[in-house]
Amino acid sequence: MASKEFRERIKKALGNASLRGALERFADSYVVAREQVYAGRDFQALRERIAAIKADAANRYGELADEFARAVEARGGKVFRAQDPASAREYIYQVAREHGVTDVVKSKSFASEEIHLNEYLEERGIHPHETDLAEWILQLMPGERPSHMVMPAIHLPKEEVARVFSRYLGEPVKPDIAQMVRIARRELRKKFLSAGMGISGANIAVAETGTIVICTNEGNARLTTTVPPVHVAIVGYEKLVPRMQDVVPILEALPRSGTAQPATSYVTMITGPVPAWLGDREGPKELHVVLLDNGRTAMAADPIFKEALQCIRCASCTNVCPVFQLVSGQVYGYIYSGGIGSILTSFFNSLEDAADPQSLCLGCRRCAEVCPANINIPDLILKLREKVVAKQGLPATYRIVLHGVVAKPKLMHGLLRTAARLQGPVTHGQPFIRHLPLFFSPLAHGRSLPAIARQPLRDRAKQLERPVENPRLRAAFYSGCVIDFAYPEIGEAVYQVLGREGVEVVFPQGQACCGAPATYSGDRETAVKLAKINIAALEAAQAEVVVTACPTCAVALKEDFPKLLAGNLAWEKRAQALAAKVKDFTQLVSELTAQAGRILSAPAAAGGPTPASPAACREPIRVTYHDSCHFKRHLGLDQVARQVLRDQPGVELVEMKESDRCCGFGGSYSIKYPEISLPILERKLKNIMDSGAQVVATDCPGCVLQLRGGLDQRHSPLQVKHTAEILAARLGANPKDRT
Repeated sequence: MASKEFRERIKKALGNASLRGALERFADSYVVAREQVYAGRDFQALRERIAAIKADAANRYGELADEFARAVEARGGKVFRAQDPASAREYIYQVAREHGVTDVVKSKSFASEEIHLNEYLEERGIHPHETDLAEWILQLMPGERPSHMVMPAIHLPKEEVARVFSRYLGEPVKPDIAQMVRIARRELRKKFLSAGMGISGANIAVAETGTIVICTNEGNARLTTTVPPVHVAIVGYEKLVPRMQDVVPILEALPRSGTAQPATSYVTMITGPVPAWLGDREGPKELHVVLLDNGRTAMAADPIFKEALQCIRCASCTNVCPVFQLVSGQVYGYIYSGGIGSILTSFFNSLEDAADPQSLCLGCRRCAEVCPANINIPDLILKLREKVVAKQGLPATYRIVLHGVVAKPKLMHGLLRTAARLQGPVTHGQPFIRHLPLFFSPLAHGRSLPAIARQPLRDRAKQLERPVENPRLRAAFYSGCVIDFAYPEIGEAVYQVLGREGVEVVFPQGQACCGAPATYSGDRETAVKLAKINIAALEAAQAEVVVTACPTCAVALKEDFPKLLAGNLAWEKRAQALAAKVKDFTQLVSELTAQAGRILSAPAAAGGPTPASPAACREPIRVTYHDSCHFKRHLGLDQVARQVLRDQPGVELVEMKESDRCCGFGGSYSIKYPEISLPILERKLKNIMDSGAQVVATDCPGCVLQLRGGLDQRHSPLQVKHTAEILAARLGANPKDRT
């Protein structure tokens, strides 16, 4: 569970309307602008190239650092290799002291903030002055935190900045952006001219030439690195690349992914000391490069987490993150924010410092979709979560639920059956739970919960398993818990539709939870146990195909089980054999109808249902489609589902805005962080209602749960249907409708 302090930061951020408004406006325009600026370019090829360059560099930091140091020193510069923040700070302080420096100008350096350089210098009588405009504004506001990696003061309205400037100058300043920029330029120019040292970071460091590459949009980095007689560049090992030509793809991607610009306004390349004015004469500038380790070489040696060193700090992952857009970088607590920031924090700070920030990841995978370095951030977050749990243990509530209930299928199913019998006082005979008592009440705030089915799908299965004459194939149906115990009507629809297509469907009674709740909680032990239970149960069905109508379950069966059991030769082989058989329901329907050369509603094999009222089944309906995160970004079936729906006579498919934006469910996330899940849901519901559709289709029962509950509390007549239910209804085989 997140700490109390972390919860307080979330609460404060969510209550800051200015912050949310600024981040949402930027994020909305960013998505469109990014798409335009990458138009005509092969983004996949570009990011694979960057990933290859950075991965190669991470495999030989020692070699590249030696080459870089030789190149810098050959041109008269000095290179200091700092193992930790303390040694980096002390080296920089000693350089400043030797030159009698009292004032320092800084630009473009996350690394200096990572090592807390400002505080260290100030304690020793040296005054650091930030010169990036946003950083300078924040420096004038003690206690204020950056809200974004690339635009740290995006949350501040111009009126607030005017008040800050007024306090600083001791005179009133109007909230006029042009005037405030002139003031900043005037005040900072004084700092540049009087500072004895300039400190910068670097976007790239080229080993073969010793070149430092700095990208900015304000030009202040050029003044920082050229005007003062001493320049110190703090460069993390992950900025090293072997050759000058490796700079090109990074410069191509960095502005496009960061701010959706075709090019950065200023690209500065510094190769060795350059001439500078030394007060009374021109002479060579003194150049120091601090190569900062601070956990980077340990990260490079980690076979899993070294992937994160491919990051080029564009912050595109945070620009598209629905959680970040609500809470901003201020919540994360450390210099690197967002999902990638959590991973970096675990190595640059500590695993304990990353424990709370990593828990914010919803797992929607939008970040992985846009990352120009091809980093699988969501999977790394799950690995990080496992490390946190391995060191700190599961929170007591999670341990009781996962180890004590979910890992014991018979007990879990028995408890659900008991709950179904006793739920009357909270359901009042309705299909929804709209209110819960006491401390459970937040769970039903803004979103109704489904009542537990009086008869789970597993108890109905025998009645549904009708004989199919000359079946095209035999399929084992893996329902997942939500369909089994909350929405058995979706399971009935699966039986109806596949039966219509001549598929013999069986329900393996030994199946259990797919383990996703354990996987997403970092509980590997329970996930492994459930994987073995399910493999054994599904093997016993002796089916040609394992079909599921839940994309989260599909990902668990197809991808997670082989990974969880890797190294256990017998089980790994069985997991891979199972994975090869797994198909999503809609994917299977698409394939079966394509093989038959017809659409679903055309006559099919014997054994399926006969439409009771064909005319009624073809009444026009307007449907909008919600992309489940797993269904689109893991399984890649979003267009398959749309085509299956379009093929249905009478179905008009209309697109909603942001159809692939998460609904905020995220499994246990909606329970863990209901205050974040709810505003994400509200945005989704608005887009749905604005679409003008009568029905929302989706292929994820978890999304069905979230969307139905949200629409119910808003008294909306809109219906939420799994694709299977829509197809079954078009066949005239409509199972019992709970909506």
